Amino acid sequence: MEIRGQGAQRQPRDIFELIGRKEQIEKMAHAMRAIGHPLRLKILCVLGEHELSVQDIVEAVGTSQSNVSQHLAILREKRILSPRKNANHVYYSVSDQRTLHLIATMREVLCGSPPRS
Repeated sequence: MEIRGQGAQRQPRDIFELIGRKEQIEKMAHAMRAIGHPLRLKILCVLGEHELSVQDIVEAVGTSQSNVSQHLAILREKRILSPRKNANHVYYSVSDQRTLHLIATMREVLCGSPPRS
C-alpha cells in the first residue's frame, strides 16, 4: 500500500507499520520533543558537523551558560549529542549525522527552504 500527499513522493508501506509498534513510536516522539525546542534546535544547527566547546555554543546561541547546559543535558540524555571531556572543557558533537539530515528535511518540508548545495 502506498499513498500520495500533496506534491509528496510516495511513502513506503513500512512507515505505516509503526502504528502497531508502541515502543518505537514512543522513542521517536521523545526524540522529536528533544530536538523540537527552539534552543535545542539552534544548538544542533550551530554544531552541525563540528565539535564545539560549551563556551563556543554559549557564544553562538547567545544565552547563559546555565541555560545552554540544561539543554545540552537533555540532548545528551537522548543520545543526540556526544560529549568529550578534555581537561576542564567539555566538547559536544552530533552523535548521528542523520539527525542533521532530518533537520534539513524538516526545514525543506515545513519552511519551503531547499537545502544549500
